[in-house]
Amino acid sequence: MAQLISVADRPVDAALLASRGHVIRHFTPQWFAATMGTGILSVALAQFPGHPLLFQAGQALWLLNIALFAGCALLYGARWVLYPDEAARIFQHSVVSMFFGCVPMGLATIINGFLIYGIAQIGEMAVAIATQLWWIDVALSLACGLAIPFMMFTRQSHSIDRMTAVWLLPIVASEVAAVSGGLLLPHLAGAEPQLAVLFTSLLLWACSVPLAMSVLVVLFMRMVLHKLPPISMASSSWLALGPIGTGALGLFVLYQNAPAVLTANGLGDVASAVAGASLLGGILLWGYGAWWLAMAVMITLRYAREGIPFNIGWWGYTFPLGVYAVATLRLAQIIPLAAVFALGAVLVALLAAIWVFVAARTVRGVCDRSLFVSPCLAAD
Repeated sequence: MAQLISVADRPVDAALLASRGHVIRHFTPQWFAATMGTGILSVALAQFPGHPLLFQAGQALWLLNIALFAGCALLYGARWVLYPDEAARIFQHSVVSMFFGCVPMGLATIINGFLIYGIAQIGEMAVAIATQLWWIDVALSLACGLAIPFMMFTRQSHSIDRMTAVWLLPIVASEVAAVSGGLLLPHLAGAEPQLAVLFTSLLLWACSVPLAMSVLVVLFMRMVLHKLPPISMASSSWLALGPIGTGALGLFVLYQNAPAVLTANGLGDVASAVAGASLLGGILLWGYGAWWLAMAVMITLRYAREGIPFNIGWWGYTFPLGVYAVATLRLAQIIPLAAVFALGAVLVALLAAIWVFVAARTVRGVCDRSLFVSPCLAAD
């Protein structure tokens, strides 16, 4: 019998362990979570216009994120070229396949960066690039939101006791794209293109948020009946905050940008109603997110008693916190309450601290190649 060695609290065949440093063979979509975390921090730092140093730091992170995303895309593409049979095993894996949703979500943060930082650098070309990338992101998001659940229904093995919040990842990608669409609206020329992007963004939001809320209901029941997931999945406790924060952020952006588009297209009669509904819905979602934020903190503190082993999944702490922080700061722009802005600033500071820690540990894991192990292969 092959020798078994424990890696991240699971037994792994010694032959697999010997090959795990092979970067391309063991590269999975989980790595795109690093682009999500880096991208959302770059967006969050741009929410403080009176602090140019933060803006410059955010711009540097955006440029880093472009390189990071390109590197991840090349490595994962190379895996499909060099190891197609092994790469295809991801479709049967009930956890790693969920991370396909990280690809369009990571791309969305780059699109947002073109609108925040790119216009000052390359002018209107940034808007053109962002528009083209957004439509690609829309296609990828819808594909993830349909294909991955279909495989869950037909090809994969799932059970309630093994469920975690990673189920949300392929679903949430569409609402992340919806936020990018809302941010794109004021930069587009022409009423008809604006209406097309607005309508598509609303469709994306509808394809994601209600479904994500239903998953959260099941997740609540799962934790009541079967308690917390294994400690190796500790970061998944934060993922529930993702669709709530992103859903709220999308509604806040629509509140600010949709009325002008509707009015320009002869729909001014409903503009105020859409704005009011968006604001109210966003505030309700944001308040709901406060409960999940508090719960995520308590769950993390519970896990911390046992010592949480580091893995690439730690990037799951960043993006959900980041979108909720950005939603909080966006709400502070709409409703000028000092307490709301202060909360948003604290959350961004916490996000920055977590990003520095996780990025440092990731660099160490990349250098010694200890993070390059594909669960799809380890499952054999």
